[in-house]
Amino acid sequence: MKSVSENLFIDGWALSRTIVDEQEMLAFGHSVARVLVPRLVITLSGDLGVGKTTLARGVIQGLGFSGIVKSPTYAMLEPYHLDSGAVYHFDLYRMSDPEELEFLGYRDCLRDAYLCLVEWPERSAGYLRNIDLELLIKSNGVARIVTGRAHTLAGKITNEHLQHI
Repeated sequence: MKSVSENLFIDGWALSRTIVDEQEMLAFGHSVARVLVPRLVITLSGDLGVGKTTLARGVIQGLGFSGIVKSPTYAMLEPYHLDSGAVYHFDLYRMSDPEELEFLGYRDCLRDAYLCLVEWPERSAGYLRNIDLELLIKSNGVARIVTGRAHTLAGKITNEHLQHI
């Protein structure tokens, strides 16, 4: 049963999904994995502890990774080499200078990535380019509300597919 009212257009916050627990967040991540258009950059924003890494874990596992999906908080980057291609999971929480993305090889990752997931994109101070889909997670005290905004056609297609799940 859907607990969702969804509608999407480019550059508008229209995708909205209510998630009540960690298992639902993982399941939503699996749904994203099933419908995403390859070569996306997806950003994950929200307060500390709201579920960004859990959502990323669901996406990565949904793409077929069977190992432990670690939070890249300290390393800032965890790469996963899957049958579908390379998935790069960035966590910019501890980044002090946006140019650190250059040292992490962000541009190189974009060239060869099947998917880039970026937590805490606001720490990049505008350094991130080519964002296809933003996912914002907020807590209302009882559940998490995930909203999405597409910036490219690929992001829009992914979001439109999410409407039918």
